[in-house]
Formats: sequence, C-alpha cells, structure tokens
Amino acid sequence: MTFLRRSLPSMNGLFTFEAAARWGSFSRAADELNVTPAAVSRMMSRLEQHLDTVLFLRQPVGVTLTESGQLLFDAIARGFGGIESALREIEDRKTGMDTVSLSVSTGFTTHWMMPKMAEFKRQFPAVDLRFQLVMGALSGPVNDVDLGMRFVEGPDERHEAAFVMPEVLLPICSPDYLESHAMSGGGIGRVPDTTINLSDAQPNWSKLFTPANGSDTQNSMIFSDYAIVVQAALLGQGVALGWLNVVAHWLRTRALVPARDHLMVTGRRCHLVRLRDKPVRPIVGKVRDWMIAELTADVDAVNSLYPSLKLPVLGHSPILGGGK
Repeated sequence: MTFLRRSLPSMNGLFTFEAAARWGSFSRAADELNVTPAAVSRMMSRLEQHLDTVLFLRQPVGVTLTESGQLLFDAIARGFGGIESALREIEDRKTGMDTVSLSVSTGFTTHWMMPKMAEFKRQFPAVDLRFQLVMGALSGPVNDVDLGMRFVEGPDERHEAAFVMPEVLLPICSPDYLESHAMSGGGIGRVPDTTINLSDAQPNWSKLFTPANGSDTQNSMIFSDYAIVVQAALLGQGVALGWLNVVAHWLRTRALVPARDHLMVTGRRCHLVRLRDKPVRPIVGKVRDWMIAELTADVDAVNSLYPSLKLPVLGHSPILGGGK
C-alpha cells in the first residue's frame, strides 16, 4: 500500500480514470461524476504526468486506452468490483435482502421482465433487482453489474457468458391489427399500411417491408427506444419487428401475433454475461438460470402456438455457459 500511495496523486484520480476508461469518453465520464469534461481531462493529464506514461489516445470522437491504460483499467475494475461486492454483502446482511443488478435494454425490461415480476418475486422473495437500462444498441461494459444481456460470440478471457438464444426477428402486430389488415390467404402483405421502426436499428430490417418494385408507400413511425416500438405494436398502431428475446412473452400470451410467417435469424447470439473477476455469488447464478429457463419456456410455447414459424429449438441444459 505504501508503493500505491506514492504512485498515485489521489484516489479521486482512480475514480475519474475508471469512469473515463469505462465510457471511452471524457464527456460521459464528466456527466457521471458531475464535473466538466475539462476537469476530467486535466485530472487525466496529471495522472499521466505522475506515472510518466500515456494512458489514453485522444481522438475526435472519444478516447481509447493504450496498453498501459488497459493494464491499469483491468486492475482497477477488479479492485472496484471486489469492494462493491463487499459493500453490497454488508448492506444485504443488514437488510436480509440480496441485490442483483442487471444491464438490459429498456425493451426487455418493459416487455419481458416487468410482466414476470410477480413470478420472480414468488421465486426470489428476498431478492431486489436493480436495472442499468440501455436505450440504444445492446452494448457496453458490464463492470458495474452482476449480469448483462449482450449479443456476443460467447465467453472470453474477461467474461463468462451463458447462452440464451440466437438472435431471431419476426414481424409482429396486435391481433386486431392483423384481423383488419390480413390478406385472404392469411397474414399481412409485404407492405403493411404502417410500420413501426427503431431508429438506427441493427440489423437494418426496413427492406423487409419494401415492395419489389422499390416504391415505399407505407406510413412509418420511428422511435429511438425499442420499448416504445413494442408498445405501439401492442396498441395496434402497425407492424413492428419483434426481437424474440424481448417479445416472446407477448407472443406466448397472444397480446402480439406474427404478422406473417417470416423469420430473420441473424447469426448473432444472445448471452447473459458477467465479469470473471467479480466474486461469484450463488444468487446471481440462480437468477441467471431462472431468466434463461423462463425465456426458453416462452419460446417453446410460441413454437407450439405457431409451428409454421419454425423457431429454433433451444434445448438448454440446467447449468449453462460458465466456462471459456
């Protein structure tokens, strides 16, 4: 500890460095720390001068870590993770509750997690869930949470990854919308009168509803938050594209229905991810396995309701994906 105190100008510099490295941006770190970007930049310059090494590569759209910066960030993330886990366990012991933090999309939280909260509380009456919500593309670090839902290839050197399902997308709408717009053969045609779009969606699915002649006559509503896209579909406003991991519950309960028999399987894979360096808490594994089992049951039920869709059969084993 004596060497550490001599090597660092202040502990505040470590907190600032961790935030800047995690966000890849001095501006976003400043927002989190409630200071100015200039203050973050000055503090990082002082830290680099004190260590006599460059920690960040400054770029017009943000910052990236140098090799030395990555080395320091990995060590800090491990240390902060252990401290946070200890503080949480101390708090849990006082309250008699376990806390589990999740980094998931607003769409998944609103349209899958919230409808299942009563069942979750029956299964885990002594667990408090805390959500770190992602409005845009499902990405970003999982340093500050127990589990994050991410589209990744699988586990890596820093992360455990439990497989959930392949990325599957299908056109969805409300039953009333389908009934009023269906063609004589069943299902909605290639160009519904209204599509509900997610801005900057990845993958880009807008061409699924573009007629072969290239014209584009349908109305469109575009939202930046996928939770609103699904809500508009539930309210019968048009046809949206449904990410199966988000809309499986509504398809199972028939609050939403497939607009037509068409799937897009992208090749990406949805996982529940956690840092390997975080202390393992049994409750986190139990919550993870419950989420995967519930999603699997939803997909199995949707497969039974709509066999013509030919959804992938998941077939999970009880213990999943922890190894490298």
